[in-house]
Amino acid sequence: MHISTPDQLQVLFTKWSGNPAQQIKALPPSGSNRLYYRLSNDTHQAIGVINADTKENQTFLYLSQHFQSKGLPVPQVYGVADDYTCYLLEDLGDQTLLSFLQAAKQQNGKTDFPTEAIAYYQQALELLVHIQVEGSKELDFSKCYPYPIFNGQRIQWDLQYWKYYFLKLSHTPFNEQQLETDFQTLTDYLLTADQHYFMYRDFQSRNLMVKEGQLHLIDYQGGMKGPLQYDIISLLYQAKAQIPPPIREELYQYYLQTLSTHISVNKDQFTQHYQAYLLIRLLQVLGAYGFRGIYEKKAHFLTSIPPALANIRWYLQHIQLPIELPELMRCLSVLVADKQFKEYETGESTNKLTVHIRSFSYRKGIPVDLSGNGGGHVFDCRSIFNPGRFEPYKKLTGRDAPVIEFLETRSQIKDFLQPIYTLVDRSVENYIERKFQHIMVCFGCTGGQHRSVYSADHLAQHLQEKYDVVIDLEHVEQERKNWIN
Repeated sequence: MHISTPDQLQVLFTKWSGNPAQQIKALPPSGSNRLYYRLSNDTHQAIGVINADTKENQTFLYLSQHFQSKGLPVPQVYGVADDYTCYLLEDLGDQTLLSFLQAAKQQNGKTDFPTEAIAYYQQALELLVHIQVEGSKELDFSKCYPYPIFNGQRIQWDLQYWKYYFLKLSHTPFNEQQLETDFQTLTDYLLTADQHYFMYRDFQSRNLMVKEGQLHLIDYQGGMKGPLQYDIISLLYQAKAQIPPPIREELYQYYLQTLSTHISVNKDQFTQHYQAYLLIRLLQVLGAYGFRGIYEKKAHFLTSIPPALANIRWYLQHIQLPIELPELMRCLSVLVADKQFKEYETGESTNKLTVHIRSFSYRKGIPVDLSGNGGGHVFDCRSIFNPGRFEPYKKLTGRDAPVIEFLETRSQIKDFLQPIYTLVDRSVENYIERKFQHIMVCFGCTGGQHRSVYSADHLAQHLQEKYDVVIDLEHVEQERKNWIN
């Protein structure tokens, strides 16, 4: 299969802007297999996307064109490769609604939900109604990929995921036949909700970009025909957003009010379906934590199980569905009363794992581990093509844009780092699980200036985004020279 390269994005960029990009910078990977790049010159800037799944690309391009015709704020498409393996998009910046929310929380105090975020969430709900109702009109759902409709099979997958990766792994006894009967009852009830709208499938704050005070929609290529309730739950119950219940209820009522201006809404019936879809969402989340935590033994997922069970406990106490699910509800009652997951409860820990990351020069020697562990991982970057050989880069470091561009386009630095991420991830997860407090990772190159600095910075960013750890980053040679080269 042909795979596009950044060079092909350069062709699209040059054709669109009239001049080649002076910088092509790889962006952090997302949860998909798509690769993202930011291309820019003195007058133009765009986002390039490389994806071998051409059917997914064609779906995204079709939906983008359709939603744009409906007045929705989706990125403009600037260019598409003939074989659909890459395309060029409007650059909407780097700030998502989630990153805005997290920054506002840090500024205002972590326990408070920022009042300035509420207006953005209301704007998000208005966009959601628009894309669900207006966006579904004249939409050819047969072009949705990989599934055109959210049907009973998709619901059953989520339920079985919870059964096999949480219920069974927790060793909770249950009557399988009765549970399967409840699954079918729940599925049949969920399918009585109106299924004739566009279902975004992943409508959450990571997929809402903030640009000049306005929200823009991204990552809707997995959408399909489905119910209205699923997306509002995805937004309001996103774990990382931590929306307090009173504000969540206020936003839910705002959504219903907005929806009522577009279609006729039986609010009581809508809410009953909403509560039923909430149940399957909570179960799906528990299934994910069971798979990653109980099965794969990843400690940071195990610590997510108690708050997920707390959500189940709240659900049992506050929600009464119009259908009978006796075995499912019995199993949930047993789980929330079970003490086996109590050991994973954590508050704000003062004993987090500290990852000491160092860049250094082999001419000066490997840094000493002051934690008492006797050392840690040491990676030799000298096999990477060295920008320090060339005059334009001699006084720059691995943090300067020209050096970053050189390493990412003219060396194999990304291939070098990928197995390191895997190896260090495994060590970090093991150390967290064993409640260790220190681990050291060092990157060395000839002068401790270019390749090692880039590698240390990128590992630090990778770990900070993935784990709840303390990062202690030091560029030994550069800080000794006060970054003067």
